[in-house]
Amino acid sequence: MHEKTAGAPLGPGRIFKLFGILGNARVFASHSPALFNAALQHAGINGAYVPLRVETDQIAAALGGLRALNVAGVNVTVPFKETAIAHLDILSEGANIIGAINTIVCKGGKLKGFNTNAVGFMNALEAAGFAPAGRPALVFGSGGAARAVVFMLKWLQAGPIYVAGRDAAKTAAMVQTIGGTALALADVAAAAPLAADLVVNATAVSSPDESPEMDRLIRNLQIAGCDLLVDLNYGREQNFWRDWARRGGVPFMDGVPVLVHQARRSFALWTGVEVKPEVFLAALGLDVRALSPVAA
Repeated sequence: MHEKTAGAPLGPGRIFKLFGILGNARVFASHSPALFNAALQHAGINGAYVPLRVETDQIAAALGGLRALNVAGVNVTVPFKETAIAHLDILSEGANIIGAINTIVCKGGKLKGFNTNAVGFMNALEAAGFAPAGRPALVFGSGGAARAVVFMLKWLQAGPIYVAGRDAAKTAAMVQTIGGTALALADVAAAAPLAADLVVNATAVSSPDESPEMDRLIRNLQIAGCDLLVDLNYGREQNFWRDWARRGGVPFMDGVPVLVHQARRSFALWTGVEVKPEVFLAALGLDVRALSPVAA
C-alpha cells in the first residue's frame, strides 16, 4: 500500500466506487462522509461515501443490498456493530475475537467484517504518548466500542482492566470472552476511589441531554491517579467527561484521534491506499494538534 498523489483526474469512464456508513439516525451527524470523501479525492479515486440510515430490523436486508448494488465497502456504527456479524460471510481474526465490527469490505459478492476501532484506539494512545502496559484502566460500556477497547488494552498488557456497564449480564459476558473485571455502573461512583491511570468512555453518551443519569453518576466519580481520560464520542458542546477531567486536572482526549486513525485503516482495507492523518484532519478543519490530549 502506498500514498497516492492528490489531484488525479476523476473523469467519466472510470469505475465509480460507492462507500458508506450504516447506522441509525446518528449517521447524519457523523463526520465520516467528510473524512472519506476528502480521502477519496486526495487519492484520486472515483467514488463517494454517503450516510445510510437503516432501521433496526432491516440490517439483514441492508447488508444483502451491499452485494446487490456492488458497494465497495461500508463502516458500521450504532446499533449494528455486533448484530451485523450474523449476516457476513467472513470475519477477520481480530473481529472474531472482539465480537464486533465497524468495517465491511465487499469484494466478489462476499462481505468480510473487520474491527479497525481497536487499532485506531491503539494508534490514538500512541499519538497521545500514553503507554498502557502494566497500568490500570477503567472502561465504561459493554457494546461494540467497549469490546474493541478492552481487547486492545489487553493486547497492550494493561492491567487490571475494569469494565463498568449498565447491563450486568452483558458486561459479565463481555469480560468472560475478552477479559477484564466487571463492575456495576452504579457501584463505580458509590465506591471508594478506584485506581485507574486511564479512563475510557466507550458508551454512546457524553452530554447531560443524552443521559441525565450518567451525568449525575460521573459528577460523583472518584478515580485515583488518572493520567488520561478518553471519550470515544466527539462533537458534543456539553460533555460531562470533559468537565470531570477539567475538575480533576486530568488530560482529556475526545474521539477525533480514534476516528481519524480507524478511518485510515478502513480506507486502506477498501482501497489499498494509505492516506496520512493530516488529510482526514483537514476535512474537519483541524490540524495535527487535534491528535494530542487537551492538557489539564
